[in-house]
Amino acid sequence: MKPFENNGTDLESGTEKDRDKSARSTKGAKLQNQALLSGLAYCISSCSMILINKFVLSGYDFNAGISLMLYQNLISVIIVTVLSFLGVISTEPLTWRLIKVWLPVNVIFVGMLVTSMFSLKYINVAMVTVLKNVTNVITALGEMYLFNKHHDGRVWTALFLMIISAISGGITDLTFHAVGYAWQIVNCFLTASYSLTLRRVMDTAKQYTKSGNLNEFSMVLLNNTLSLPLGILLIFIFNEWIFGSGNQLHFYVVSSSNRSYHIQVEGLIYGFSCLAVYWEVFALVSSLVGSLNKIPLSVAGILLFKVPTSLENSASIFFGLLAGVFFARAKMRERSQS
Repeated sequence: MKPFENNGTDLESGTEKDRDKSARSTKGAKLQNQALLSGLAYCISSCSMILINKFVLSGYDFNAGISLMLYQNLISVIIVTVLSFLGVISTEPLTWRLIKVWLPVNVIFVGMLVTSMFSLKYINVAMVTVLKNVTNVITALGEMYLFNKHHDGRVWTALFLMIISAISGGITDLTFHAVGYAWQIVNCFLTASYSLTLRRVMDTAKQYTKSGNLNEFSMVLLNNTLSLPLGILLIFIFNEWIFGSGNQLHFYVVSSSNRSYHIQVEGLIYGFSCLAVYWEVFALVSSLVGSLNKIPLSVAGILLFKVPTSLENSASIFFGLLAGVFFARAKMRERSQS
């Protein structure tokens, strides 16, 4: 009887193992599908966001980049708030103590978005993507100085290639615009500062949340909500809405219905892009997908806006894009080894 009982037990345990294996396999397949869908959503939304931004700012000669940013952030706040109200996502309540801790991060965040708008107006999309690689160099140096983090040789090689491509791309850029490049350099420093400041503030911010944690959706809501009053202040400082002429005040309005339509569509795309990029399952592959995403974005930017280019400039852009992919892979390998 004992051998028979043991065989029965073995059969049952074997069946349970098969079920567990099947469940893990199904779960893994679902995660892969979710990652694929998230990556695809991110690619489409982020490409559309940048291209439509460029179309509105340059194609329509729209001189209100801060207003455009404000509109996009408002759409993001509405989307996240509605999803939170419906119970689809969970967000932390915005308390005064949390806002006070997060405010320095948000000021940099707003500056990052505003300078991005200003630079995109003057620089073609392909060169913007290449110049943004300089942010990685500044961030890496900041990590060494602030967090004593050391990177391996592959990462530094990729960063060196990024610098070379940015310099060669700028020299050979047939549409070079000094103002645009100046804004982009400022944007690189602000973007790196945002990343570094975020790491320092995150632990403190978590102490002032109800759950003791600050998820991605709460960060989106916090950043975009706090950006609204700052954006309104900047609009008045830069006279985007109000122009003085004697004692008369003229409000800046969008006269073209097509222009208004593009801004509305772009705002919705931006809102969904924020959610897609922060999708939890997508976090592991976001850097690599983001780097690969720059390749079709750059090609589309050159073709759609008929950017005059040379063989040298095209080679510099392509070289910079490959350096970005190499950097993302090096960072992923570095994380897996740490």
